[in-house]
Amino acid sequence: MQQTFINKHTHSQDIPCLFLKQFFLRSLFFLAVIGALTFLADPFFHYHKPWFGLKAALTDKEYQCIGSLRTFDYDSLIVGSSVAENYNNGWFNEGFHCNAIKAVRSYGATADLCYLLDAAYEKHNLDYVFYSMDTSSLAADPTPTYELTGCPMYLYDKNPFNDVKYLYNKGVLFEKIPYMVANSLLGNYDENNSYNWAQWKEFNQDMALGLYLRKAQIAPMKEASHYQAVLEANVSLVKTQVENHPETKFIIFFPAYSMLFWDNLYRTGDLEAYLYNMEHAIGTLVAYENVEMYYFQDETDIITNLENYMDTLHFSPEINHYMADQIIRQNPAYQLTKENYKGKLANMRNLSYQIVEEYMLPYVDLIKVDYE
Repeated sequence: MQQTFINKHTHSQDIPCLFLKQFFLRSLFFLAVIGALTFLADPFFHYHKPWFGLKAALTDKEYQCIGSLRTFDYDSLIVGSSVAENYNNGWFNEGFHCNAIKAVRSYGATADLCYLLDAAYEKHNLDYVFYSMDTSSLAADPTPTYELTGCPMYLYDKNPFNDVKYLYNKGVLFEKIPYMVANSLLGNYDENNSYNWAQWKEFNQDMALGLYLRKAQIAPMKEASHYQAVLEANVSLVKTQVENHPETKFIIFFPAYSMLFWDNLYRTGDLEAYLYNMEHAIGTLVAYENVEMYYFQDETDIITNLENYMDTLHFSPEINHYMADQIIRQNPAYQLTKENYKGKLANMRNLSYQIVEEYMLPYVDLIKVDYE
């Protein structure tokens, strides 16, 4: 009788241990299933390119761009800021017989874009780099800004231990994976339109003027060499890419900003410095045999027509298409050479002052004024 009591007592003590063991094993199984699901779907392409017939639904550049550069199959890149996101990859693929994907960053700072180029070159040989060079990028901080601006560095670094932030992420599980599956199976998503945002925006004069806050006071004009230190650092970053990869054709072009951009540069005192920055950058880069350069900023018919814009910078996809087409055609009207680039920029300087003194006058009463 005493022995029976001891056995029953011992058995009752085992019940909590058995429960904890089962709970632990089931939890491990549950976590393994979640992690495996994220790994297999991999909507940020951190581990692999799309599997199982799923499309590359590229809509979140801060989360997906670095992964796609490391895992996709491609031989060319479309590089730039948000103004480069509305290019259709197919335009370049057909025009240059290549397979291009985008390497884009909202701010378009030179250091950030070169960081993406470095990631691409880790495992890829590139035939072409179509580089949309923002004028402001030449005056930007020449150090990468990904960590500073809160990007998910667990996707950028190569530390497997912090991948738990990705593998066990509620947003990934309940939003990103279903979105990827829906676009693949139900939607008409075009993979060539990666990161394209134009479908949600309006491009017209009212939008452009409504988003322009014009300085009431005109600041003193800065010296042309005001940004010399950061300018040289940024140009050096691009030079390094060009020199280290002579097998790649770098097609660098300056996109067509609206006249509001140039008016703002004048009123903030940056105009002469920005023109100087471009002259220095172009003069340095155009000398390389594997560099081809184009300039669209002085295309008066485009930049003075505010129906093409949604703000001072961002133009409609039709303008993206136009510039891509001129590059594909190698239109000499837009091509920069060692012989003509100074004349091109002299024309841009004249046009800039003409914008301030003539083209902007009909819009003065329609623009909001910043009195600070």
